[in-house]
Amino acid sequence: MLHFAIENTNKFIASVPKSKRKQYGQFFTSKATAKFMAELFDVDLTLPEITLLDAGCGTGVLTAAWIDMVYSRGYKGNIKVTCYETDPKVVPVLIENLEYIKEYRHIEYEVKVENYITTQQFEQNMLFGEEPNRYDYIIGNPPYKKISKDSPEAKSMSSVCYGAPNLYSLFCCMGIRNLKEGKEMVYIIPRSWTSGAYFEYFRRYVFSNCILSNIHLFESRDKVFEGESVLQETIIIKLKKQSQKPTTIRMTTSSTSEFSDVEAFDAPYDSVVGRNRYVFLVTNKEQSDVLDKVNKMPATLPSLNMPMKTGLIVDFRTRDVLRDEMEEGCYPLLYSQHIKEGRVVWPQGKVGECILTNRKAYLQKNDNYLIVKRFTAKEEKRRLQCGIYLKQRYPQFEYISTQNKVNFIQCDSPCITYGLYVILNSSLYDAYYRILNGSTQVNSTEINSMPIPERSVIEEMGRALMHKELSETNCNQILEQWIR
Repeated sequence: MLHFAIENTNKFIASVPKSKRKQYGQFFTSKATAKFMAELFDVDLTLPEITLLDAGCGTGVLTAAWIDMVYSRGYKGNIKVTCYETDPKVVPVLIENLEYIKEYRHIEYEVKVENYITTQQFEQNMLFGEEPNRYDYIIGNPPYKKISKDSPEAKSMSSVCYGAPNLYSLFCCMGIRNLKEGKEMVYIIPRSWTSGAYFEYFRRYVFSNCILSNIHLFESRDKVFEGESVLQETIIIKLKKQSQKPTTIRMTTSSTSEFSDVEAFDAPYDSVVGRNRYVFLVTNKEQSDVLDKVNKMPATLPSLNMPMKTGLIVDFRTRDVLRDEMEEGCYPLLYSQHIKEGRVVWPQGKVGECILTNRKAYLQKNDNYLIVKRFTAKEEKRRLQCGIYLKQRYPQFEYISTQNKVNFIQCDSPCITYGLYVILNSSLYDAYYRILNGSTQVNSTEINSMPIPERSVIEEMGRALMHKELSETNCNQILEQWIR
């Protein structure tokens, strides 16, 4: 079944330009990925009839893989398949594949050529208790496409949207709505939902209704949809619609799209799904130990009234107030390039490193700051790269400013500044952040969510570092005295 569907799909892909498929957010599932996803299901083979939903199903590759899997396990009953697909070019290929399957297997199918999101009621269901269509099992590779917050899809599912949502998150939530209690759903989706404020409502809905039982990570983002230039990192997740949490989540990884080298690790559930509903993609015991150590800490930056914020100045939009050299009324403008070996070194003869303005929105108090780079290269050793800025070195300025490619933490003493440097420049916290966020951008929302020691401990760590080299080794040695 799957081999036939894949051959038909490849013919379709060859006939339709990638640019056209991208309009729908279409990235077709490979044969190996489809088989891997299907094998994740624990199917109740005693059911006389099973219902399967494949929303945004494309040519039906996942459906074919799932049916192959069920019958290979000895299932003797009937399968009712519901497929949603809106691309009129794809539908004939989908029907041809389903007809082929029907010749050899006991299936009934319905192809709904309609919008999976807007043709169902999501918000009203929750308000008035109207029952949606329910399915035993759901499999999906939903469209990856950002949509407007005013789009019909976003408006119809406003309770799980924040800003301009991505269609995949709406498909996932609607899938949960369509899933029978106690049953399972397997989706391949980007990992972007696992942290940050942007997907907070989405995560809240997911974990209010389901538990995660499996997560699969790909070591290379270009191996998932080969030839499709998908830049987002994708993961495969299995959700089960129940409230009772398991003790562990099965985490697997592979370096190839053929799943020939899958490695597995059973991570503690509470380590993967944090108290703030962030999802930590843990792949081994070392990473699990990192989470255990950090998550014991009692505070966060906001709880200590020192939230991390993003730099104020978007330089290409404010060229009129930027200056290359100091003149009367100018203030320092700090860039990531000013971070040198743990300190902020200004000036450096950089273009536009001074700012001439009285606008309060462009300026911040000349105070003690820990400045953190927002962007690093994938191959760099550290994701968290920071520098100490002390106001006592620049007493002539009432204000400074920061370019928006850095984040900053305003500190009320040099001790605190050095102490926070110990934390963010340590190997432990760099590893923690890499588990939390797979991108190269350092997000202030996520840093603000990280557990850190209480204020008195931060001060002690700062005092211990003050007269030492600002090296990662020294930070590790100091931090290990307080976090074991």
